[in-house]
Formats: sequence, structure tokens, C-alpha cells
Amino acid sequence: MSSVTPSLKVAIGGDEAAYDLKETLIHYIRELGYDVEDFGTFNAQPVLYPDIAFEVATAIKEKRFDRGVLVCGTGIGVAISANKVPGIRAAQAHDTYSAAKAQTSNNAQIVALGARVIGPELAKSIVATFLSSTFPGGASTQKLAKIAEYESRLGNEEL
Repeated sequence: MSSVTPSLKVAIGGDEAAYDLKETLIHYIRELGYDVEDFGTFNAQPVLYPDIAFEVATAIKEKRFDRGVLVCGTGIGVAISANKVPGIRAAQAHDTYSAAKAQTSNNAQIVALGARVIGPELAKSIVATFLSSTFPGGASTQKLAKIAEYESRLGNEEL
């Protein structure tokens, strides 16, 4: 893990099931010294989380943001949705070890959390760990290249 990188730009989004957790995390990420932009939802009314996850993932792919945090009831749906954007690696994490490994072993750009699975204090620890971890390269680089190769190959096939 490395120290906080204040210049890191963070995109955050979630559905109505995780609205309160998202709001808590926005304030916490700012307290940590990071720039954060909220992609919604902006209230507790039902939304389709794939739309928000896609927006966050696309913004990261376009390099407008360095990292992302997505939240829904379980973290599963937003992770699956974000991973549909080519080049994006979103990892679901419900503990700090997984959050660190998402970055240090998998160079994930997005961490996905479940508001119905973890509480706000654990969520804060997970996000802090994810944002302060860095990808060192090494043995995982070859694995990530293989994933990118498969992704590229599949992107060129007709369905």
C-alpha cells in the first residue's frame, strides 16, 4: 500500500439501495483528501444501477477519473455492469484484504460494495484501502495482459 494520493480523481455511483452508503462514502473520500464526483443516484427513488455503473466505468475508461467506487445492495450487480465496459476491471470487495488485492494483484479501477452486506465503517475502511493501494506490476502484469487479450479477441467477434 502507498500513502494517499490527493490528486487521485474518484468517480462514485450507486442505486437507491445504497444511497445512504454512497452519501457517507462521498464525505469520507473527501475527508481523505481525494477529489470525488457523484454520478448518482441523487435520491432514494428506484433507478437502474447498470446505467450508473456504465457511466462511472466509461468515465474511467475515458481517463476522466482514476478510480471508481460503485455501490448497490450486494455490490454484485454494479460490478457485473461495470465489467461490461471493455478495459474496465471492477472488483467486488467486502473486506480490506480483497480491496487491497483488487488493486495490487488485479489493477482494478473500480471497487464495488454491497450496502446490504457491510456497514458504513467497514465500507470506509475498504474504500480507503482500495484508494491508497497501487499496482506494482510484476507477475500479475502477464495475467492482466492475458485478460486484455481475451477481451480484445471477444470484442472482434460477432455475437
